[in-house]
Amino acid sequence: MRAVVSRVGTAAVTVDGEVVGEIGRGLLSLVGVRHADDAVAARTMARKIHELRIFPGPGGELSAADLRLPVLVVSQFTLYADTRKGRRPSWAEAAPGEVAEPLVGEVVDELRRRGCPVATGVFGARMQVSSVNEGPMTLLLET
Repeated sequence: MRAVVSRVGTAAVTVDGEVVGEIGRGLLSLVGVRHADDAVAARTMARKIHELRIFPGPGGELSAADLRLPVLVVSQFTLYADTRKGRRPSWAEAAPGEVAEPLVGEVVDELRRRGCPVATGVFGARMQVSSVNEGPMTLLLET
């Protein structure tokens, strides 16, 4: 499982002109799933996202968990694009929707079990994602 995580001042997802998920200060997490991923990988990813210490605070870096900040989770199969050959990406490593959707859902569920406020996009929809990055601070996480 792979996630691109950005520290944001605000972030939102719009589908068909309607805002379906929105947060203020927190984390925007684009999550990609590959064939070999499972529920354990999803729960591990949720923990990594929630406990990632990238917010400045007194005495050191703090996490979204420490600050009780929200996370906007957006599924993104394109994180597993293979662009090494030619001009057309291969999506062979990305899991199909029927595998990926429940695992992205497990990331969301685990974040919520941890007490994290979570907003989401709509799996498989054509989404417009907007964000105001802080820092900027954007990291690639993998399980």
